[in-house]
Amino acid sequence: MAALRTIYTIWLREVKVFIRERSRIVGMIGQPLLYLLIVGEGISAGMLLKDARGIDYLRFMYPGIIGMSVLFTSIFSALSIIWDREFGFLKEVLVAPVPRWAIAVGKICGGATVAMAQSLILIALAPLVGIRLTPLIVIELMVFCFLMSFAMTGLGVLIAARMRSMQGFQMLMNFLVMPLYFLSGAMFPIQSAPSWMKALMTIDPLTYGVDALRNIVFSGTAGEDGVSLHQLAVSAELIRWDLSFDLAILLLTAAILSSTASILFSAGE
Repeated sequence: MAALRTIYTIWLREVKVFIRERSRIVGMIGQPLLYLLIVGEGISAGMLLKDARGIDYLRFMYPGIIGMSVLFTSIFSALSIIWDREFGFLKEVLVAPVPRWAIAVGKICGGATVAMAQSLILIALAPLVGIRLTPLIVIELMVFCFLMSFAMTGLGVLIAARMRSMQGFQMLMNFLVMPLYFLSGAMFPIQSAPSWMKALMTIDPLTYGVDALRNIVFSGTAGEDGVSLHQLAVSAELIRWDLSFDLAILLLTAAILSSTASILFSAGE
């Protein structure tokens, strides 16, 4: 019960801090619009997908933009650990008679909640790119977005547990985040990549999150001749794995990263 109260308290603090920072809320609304309307529209104007009948590039990239939003928000939310350490809040928490691993889990849950809230904005913009959503699809997207954000926040906490400066953390994250995103299949299909890049994309955990989002997003929209976009995407190899396989990989990744982050956080403070 002490651990659960600790997780809830840290989670609630992270959410309240986010709500009280109006600049973050404005950025949370503006960033997805920037990704979708400028990045997505700009790239789709000059890109065509090979053998992808009925699926334009903006529709293909839409799940990847959701993945980008989740990745960036999740990992950089771990920056609050370094901030709290510098300003003394973390020291006050650590002297409390509570499990230290629960503090890390609370941080992960808080960051995952904020990232999922941002993904909801992009989900609401789905009709702008010709994607049809049903209540079940929205629920499935929320579940997978939270699972992705939980795993990616765990990665951020894992690294932040050993960092002592915000500048060092930001430089390391910039070096790590972009390869994670570009190798996730968000911007180009896996089958069109060189062999050496396919191997890297296969070990990128975000690849399975983006693939899962495509599985879900395309399931409710019809393309040419009434054929669902999901069937068209599978035939064009834009979707690589079954949703159940993607779910299993994401659960395993989230468990490994969050557990490792909790252990390092407990040992390093």
